Amino acid sequence: MLSYPQIDPVALDLGFIQVHWYGLMYLAGFAAGFWLALRRSSKPWSPVLRTEVEDLILYCALGVVIGGRLGYVLFYGFDQFLADPLWAIKINQGGMSFHGGLLGVMGAAALYARKIGVRFIDLIDFVAPLVPIGLGLGRIGNFIGQELWGRETDGPWGMVFPADPDQLMRHPSQLYQAFLEGAVLFAVLWWFSAKPRPRFAVSGLFVTLYGCFRFLVEFVREPDVGIPVLFGWLTRGQLLSLPMIIGGIAILMWAYRTQPLAGSQPRTATAS
Repeated sequence: MLSYPQIDPVALDLGFIQVHWYGLMYLAGFAAGFWLALRRSSKPWSPVLRTEVEDLILYCALGVVIGGRLGYVLFYGFDQFLADPLWAIKINQGGMSFHGGLLGVMGAAALYARKIGVRFIDLIDFVAPLVPIGLGLGRIGNFIGQELWGRETDGPWGMVFPADPDQLMRHPSQLYQAFLEGAVLFAVLWWFSAKPRPRFAVSGLFVTLYGCFRFLVEFVREPDVGIPVLFGWLTRGQLLSLPMIIGGIAILMWAYRTQPLAGSQPRTATAS
């Protein structure tokens, strides 16, 4: 059995405000995305100019926070929202959804693509490889905050979370997700997008791999309280990931059959 490291979820306590590790992980994820976007913007086929990166990350950050919260409310806490509508804006009580955050980023990207005059899909293909680092850091934040832990296990990799009222030995599923959705997904996407690919291909690969990784980890992740498990095994997270897997594969096949290489007409500083 592994021992859970005693890490205070509060990174900094100033008395009048507490700064949690989870929030710092979000900030670190956005900072990493900003740095990676600067690097990608130097490519001759980049749809984003270096001077546009700062605003792009701001748009995406707003999309993540707003979409992630609304997604959690709709997908996981709709009954609670109906009982207390103000709960939706009580972000201090936690609750963020990746699938909602993904939709939020897509909406923000659509607005920003229109603002700078580029194709929406070119911008999404540009953004996709920037996301996994933030996902991985967010899962580490979940681990430190002792939330979204795994199901019971008797394996030597199990651990007891001090905040667990049942004190069961559980899978550290947050770390599984940090590795798969963070490190592995980033490495594959960064390599894949290092040279021009057909339009939609980078985004298609992102949603396919994320959907597969999330679907697999859900088998060892404790289902959310109050969310029904269909057929005795299909969790809400898996249900939301299935369309990603099917749609992502379809997009990849369609992209390689019909789409030109992205960046065939590079932008310049005078582009509108």
